[in-house]
Amino acid sequence: MSNTGVFERSASLHFGVNRFKYGLEGYYSFFKNEIGILRASHVGGASDQLAAINSDVPSVIEDFTYDIGEPRQDVTHHLARLKMFSRFDGLGKLSLQYDFQRNNRLEYDIRVGDDADKASIDLELDTHTVLLDLDSDLSDKINLKTGLMARYQTNFADPNTGIRRLIPDYDMYNLGAYAVADYDLNENFLLEFGARFDYTYIDAFKFYRTSTWEDRNYDQLYADIVIEETGNQILTNPQLNFYNTSATAGATYSFGEEYKIFFNYSLAVRAPNPSELFSEGLHHSASRIEMGDLGFKSEVAHKVAVTLERKNPVFSFSVNPFINSINDFMVIEPTSIEQTIRGNFQVWEYRQTNALLLGFDLDASYAFTNNFRLDHQFSFVKGYDQSQNEPLISMPPVNTKNSLAYQNPKINNLRLALQSEFVFRQNEYPDNNFEVYIPETETFEIVDVSTPPGAYHLLNFSSSIDFNITQKSQLTVGFKVTNLLNNSYRNYLNRLRYYADELGRNYLLNLKFNY
Repeated sequence: MSNTGVFERSASLHFGVNRFKYGLEGYYSFFKNEIGILRASHVGGASDQLAAINSDVPSVIEDFTYDIGEPRQDVTHHLARLKMFSRFDGLGKLSLQYDFQRNNRLEYDIRVGDDADKASIDLELDTHTVLLDLDSDLSDKINLKTGLMARYQTNFADPNTGIRRLIPDYDMYNLGAYAVADYDLNENFLLEFGARFDYTYIDAFKFYRTSTWEDRNYDQLYADIVIEETGNQILTNPQLNFYNTSATAGATYSFGEEYKIFFNYSLAVRAPNPSELFSEGLHHSASRIEMGDLGFKSEVAHKVAVTLERKNPVFSFSVNPFINSINDFMVIEPTSIEQTIRGNFQVWEYRQTNALLLGFDLDASYAFTNNFRLDHQFSFVKGYDQSQNEPLISMPPVNTKNSLAYQNPKINNLRLALQSEFVFRQNEYPDNNFEVYIPETETFEIVDVSTPPGAYHLLNFSSSIDFNITQKSQLTVGFKVTNLLNNSYRNYLNRLRYYADELGRNYLLNLKFNY
């Protein structure tokens, strides 16, 4: 899989003081990742795109190298956080947190001439967040948590790339307030109620192609946001407001010393993000052109979940069925193929629909002896587009994991685990196939971007052992092998599954020194 290397660097610093009455904590992290994008996902004409999707092997296979070439991403991220708290008699624990994040994302395409070393996308996203929380015990039975949130985010898309900006310049302001109350009805019964209000304001400056502006009927719907027209470009200033109220109500009942049953209803309302509203251009890491929709409204989800749980040293389990009805659910799906000067790419467009998600999760653990344990996980989810009366795209298929673990504290805390993972084929999916014209043969061909890959089974091995270097220091040696049998498979949820298999057998050696 040519050009899929990763070069990662990271560092972090964490410091603080923690007392019962007060505390102060500081944190800073930095990482810089250079990520190769599968070369076979960037192809030439329509016939190349069709051949790449239909091929069982990548369309580009080059000699092995550690070098990372184009197309690639270069991501630099800074996070700085300062958090403090103090306890006040009669009031409770008051916490204040401020954090700053800066994310600079560069994406490099296959370019020639004077632009060969110039990024095709250069985005710098700055985010400032302030959180104020108060945790109060109003009585022996009632606990109240309240809080305020303020966030400012600004995105700058450098126009010097010479390429249409995937995400435009924008400023986004968020204000939020919440309250959550817990009420101990008795020793076995706990009630919880919560509410949250969020306000979002987005002020963006975006260029639209005149053809896109008119094809989407924006010239009729949003004529008032046009600032100027230059050639085939229209500069607009969308200013959007979203007022969202969310709520939750739940109950927990304990019985038989080991059992609990949880019930929860939640109303969750989410404003669209700038990617869903404004995307227009090539998203290199996904190897597709993405198109947002300026007319999106907030998602409104009603979810009911029930959980039955048993905690026991020998046998524990948790069963969690749920149903989630979502109005104006935001989904992205393939619609066509587009030829550009940089190659031929799939076009994926966002749209809103009414959706229904339902399923359940099962977790269980059984200890045969003090040293051997069997863990089981099973996940099942179905999603339906109720507006179009068809399955939703990109729903995870049924999957199950079983692992047998051995751990012995007497042998330097030796731990050995063998995991079996089976992922079923997704049998419910929408038909998003479309026709494309092939100039070489002067024919129209069906591009199959809908049919999911087959089921697959993976074996994974992990191990670790601890060594006491001194009385205060310890070395942990870990060794892990994923895809032990080196199976070839494709993951339905991987955006690059059309062009290549997933990773084969992979070895990881980890050394951790605590001092």
